[in-house]
Amino acid sequence: DFVMQAEDQDYERFCNFKHRTFNSYDCVYFLKSLANIYRHHGGLETVFTRAYQKHQDMFEVLKEWYSVFTSLPAEARVLRHIANVEKGSAAKRVNMFLRWMIRRDSEVDFGIWDSFDQKDLIVPLDTHVCRVAHYLNLTDSETFSLKNARQITVALAEVFPDDPCLGDFALFGLGVNGEI
Repeated sequence: DFVMQAEDQDYERFCNFKHRTFNSYDCVYFLKSLANIYRHHGGLETVFTRAYQKHQDMFEVLKEWYSVFTSLPAEARVLRHIANVEKGSAAKRVNMFLRWMIRRDSEVDFGIWDSFDQKDLIVPLDTHVCRVAHYLNLTDSETFSLKNARQITVALAEVFPDDPCLGDFALFGLGVNGEI
């Protein structure tokens, strides 16, 4: 409700907000961007679904999402908090969000969007997944890039063709537990 109904004076409550490098300006920009998406683009699911139906390629989906999310005027500093795959970002948080919303039959994912096929998701690339995937020769580098995330996803699709992100749990678990 807040995102949809907030007016300029409502954002004043965030004037002292700060989390690491994410400050009050960034927070308000994100809220206003979400309001813009819900008011003028039909919501997050619609933005992602339209891009997916149009392109059938997650790189293009992520590009289009970035374009919509950053369509409001912004100080340059806020853009560093928004994954831009055209600049090589692995888009971990966005890919994680998509995994939560799309993957079904999972204890940790919501699976409430049915307009996507989970086999098209890209593995959310974090330090543990990247390190273990490199150790297992699923990728040829430890670089945090979308190219690397896609390479790992392709390798996992050989084992889990209907749900490559299923392998993310195993890679993450091996890495976070220090087994590899």
